[in-house]
Amino acid sequence: MNGSQVRLGVVMDPIQTIQVKKDSTLAMLLAAQARGWQLHYMEPQDLWLTDGRVHAASRPLTVRDDPRRWFELGSPEEHPLATLDVVLMRKDPPFDMEYVYSTYLLDLAAAEGCLVVNRPASLRDANEKLYTAWFPQCCPPSLVTRNPARIRDFMARQGEIVVKPLDGMGGASVFRLIPGDTNIGVILETVTDHGRRSVMAQRFLPEYRQGDKRILLVDGEPVPYALARIPAEGEGRANLAAGGRGEGVPLTERDRWICSQVGPTLREKGLMFVGLDVIGDYLTEINVTSPTCIRELDAQFGLDIGGQLMDAIAGHLGART
Repeated sequence: MNGSQVRLGVVMDPIQTIQVKKDSTLAMLLAAQARGWQLHYMEPQDLWLTDGRVHAASRPLTVRDDPRRWFELGSPEEHPLATLDVVLMRKDPPFDMEYVYSTYLLDLAAAEGCLVVNRPASLRDANEKLYTAWFPQCCPPSLVTRNPARIRDFMARQGEIVVKPLDGMGGASVFRLIPGDTNIGVILETVTDHGRRSVMAQRFLPEYRQGDKRILLVDGEPVPYALARIPAEGEGRANLAAGGRGEGVPLTERDRWICSQVGPTLREKGLMFVGLDVIGDYLTEINVTSPTCIRELDAQFGLDIGGQLMDAIAGHLGART
């Protein structure tokens, strides 16, 4: 397909609120624009369904790598969503029912021939914490339950553990539990909502102090460098959103092995842009909704990860013609 013919839409949070220096969606849009692709901007409320067909009120978009003036939007244009060649679903969590409803609408557009990245059904299927269970050979000892007593039993076997909600992001509500701590009861009551909310427990990995690595995969293939997120002094979480700092590192042999275990399945499920979280030798999360860290890795290593993704998208579009 000729690059000038590609009409690319993006569904995202308000573009005026992004952090230009760190935003991976902006990196993707800059790469698409550099190829001469037409950009069309949408927020979730700009999609609707009528008589079995999904429509959109999209706005022509121009982007710049300029922290003072990074976008311009044209007037809204109403059209069937499937008149776009490709749509990037980059809405940030929370992964609530409104998010799920958006994926259903995107499913209908995909059925008409629009390429949606990532595939909507797979966004619903691949919970970012729980989907690691499909690759147990890569993971630390793990438990998913809403029963505090089972978590206590797990801790009795594993020693220090981490517990986290299945729908969290950015390190929110992640607790490290140490045997003998008098706060364990109240923490488990809080994180499980008194047994009404399922959580994940994993053996604590002290290697997190050397970095919780974010590995990006484009169409199942890993970028050769990861962003090791180093926790701030006295902080138990390495997430950048929790004050961690990012340091680029080459992938290890173990990292590449994990990618080889996970990557083919991700590609088969249409998860074209994914961020794996790896601590030490273990996979801890598979981030599929709106993974970040493109900008940091591009800046440190002179990469063009957004361009790699656009090349992969162009390959899939070309295979359809």
